[in-house]
Amino acid sequence: MPQKPEPEQITDLSRLKAFTNPLRMQLYRLLYAAGSATASHLAEQVGQAPSLVSYHLRKLAEHGFVAEASGRSTDGRERWWQVTSEEGWGFRESDLSGTPEGAAAVGAVTSAIIDSRTAQYRAYLDQGAAWGAEWTDAAFSAEWLLDLNPAELAEMRDELQELSRRWRERGKAARATGDTADREHVSVHLYGFPFRP
Repeated sequence: MPQKPEPEQITDLSRLKAFTNPLRMQLYRLLYAAGSATASHLAEQVGQAPSLVSYHLRKLAEHGFVAEASGRSTDGRERWWQVTSEEGWGFRESDLSGTPEGAAAVGAVTSAIIDSRTAQYRAYLDQGAAWGAEWTDAAFSAEWLLDLNPAELAEMRDELQELSRRWRERGKAARATGDTADREHVSVHLYGFPFRP
């Protein structure tokens, strides 16, 4: 049975700290969605100078999150970038938060991720009418309250990752065959965490 691809697990605090800069996280997300882009293209989307965006892309490259996209440049001056892994990255808090510096970095990155996802969802809600009924009827927001132990929660996480991977591959295959009608980027945010009422 072939090994299923997994998100890269960050265990080096210096790599995680690369994402304590909110602009780097935003650039990474945009690049992940676009597949590849130049600093100038990304600068237009984030409202920053291309030189600043280029600096932050180089910092992400130093930590192995992005790399130059080969074969994209039409001249020697234009640098195209892409993420290094389609599976993305993740981290376990317990691997990195054993020191005050690690706990602060984990907290900063986690908060930035939540802020980014919240802003993305709010933007969708603000623009809901522009998407039309077909998209707004298909979109969802849900919360399920479950009684699980840690092993069951981890198993559920793994099943959800496999499900999203299957749908991502389906979308990539459709685009590869030219099936792009009504196809948009779709962001799915799921959280699973313990709480006490």
